[in-house]
Amino acid sequence: MTSRTLRTATAIAFVALLAGCGGGRHKAQFASDVAAAKTTTIGINTYLWKASLETLSFMPLLQTDSNGGVIVTDWYVNPNQPAERMKLTVTILDADLRADAVRVAAQRQVLSNGNWVDAVVQAATVQKLEDIILTRARDLRRATVSVG
Repeated sequence: MTSRTLRTATAIAFVALLAGCGGGRHKAQFASDVAAAKTTTIGINTYLWKASLETLSFMPLLQTDSNGGVIVTDWYVNPNQPAERMKLTVTILDADLRADAVRVAAQRQVLSNGNWVDAVVQAATVQKLEDIILTRARDLRRATVSVG
């Protein structure tokens, strides 16, 4: 084979290889959806971050750190239970949308003789909050993927 024929054959093989890898719009869309679900400019999972903020929107926020994935609320007193207050810390641990990527820590106090006293937080309360955040994050992701 001549040098020119060899280059032409190599070019044709390369083009054929690229065409075989393409997969069209669906593959590109899937890759973009996966990328969006994993990382963002804030360094954590966007869906978990937004879902956490939405879930805690009724509470006053004390601190938010989107780079570290931490949300800390101030004390919240439920108007229906004025002798009890809660404070939450939500930590997003991963860039992936996974069940173990979000942790909620709760503090609870009850009013006793005019003083706030630490009280036990039921594990079911923390688990329920994590479930609400995860469910909302999955809904946000589904809405984003179906639009694209």
